[in-house]
Amino acid sequence: MSMARNFFLHLHTINTHRFIVCKLCFKMGLYRQGLTHDLSKYSPEEFIPSVKYFQGDKSPIVAERDDLGYSRAWLHHQGRNKHHWQYWMEFISGDIVVDEVPLRYIKEMVADRIAACMVYQKEKYHPSSALEFLENGTEKNFMPPKTLATLREYLTWVAENDLDTALEMVKNDETGN
Repeated sequence: MSMARNFFLHLHTINTHRFIVCKLCFKMGLYRQGLTHDLSKYSPEEFIPSVKYFQGDKSPIVAERDDLGYSRAWLHHQGRNKHHWQYWMEFISGDIVVDEVPLRYIKEMVADRIAACMVYQKEKYHPSSALEFLENGTEKNFMPPKTLATLREYLTWVAENDLDTALEMVKNDETGN
């Protein structure tokens, strides 16, 4: 694909993703988070590599990792967006310290993961898509325990209920797991 075509397709992808996240966040009462979600994706540090590695059916981060062995765009993104558990980690004296993610950002994480599955899976999306992505990946091995338990519980609610009911349950949960 040409860079110009990738530019517009990637712009459409992130705009669609942000629109869905905004809608889902609004249903959970997370208005500010919905409006400001993933604004860093428009920065040159994230947008330019994402256009270069655009694929359409999965995140450009995957292709950038395949090419470079890591993703500069992802390093930039996770360090600026509190709905990513990696935002809450630090290296201190050779140790990795990972803090639990505050509940409101776990709720945004739910919206982010549902929207990503909807955007990339298109007609193959189903209510358990985000839960399956979590369970089939390796990141769960590194997440802080309470964050993982809460995220898993919320995504299970999404898998087992209609979306509006599940989001209402997440919205009303004040304790996490």
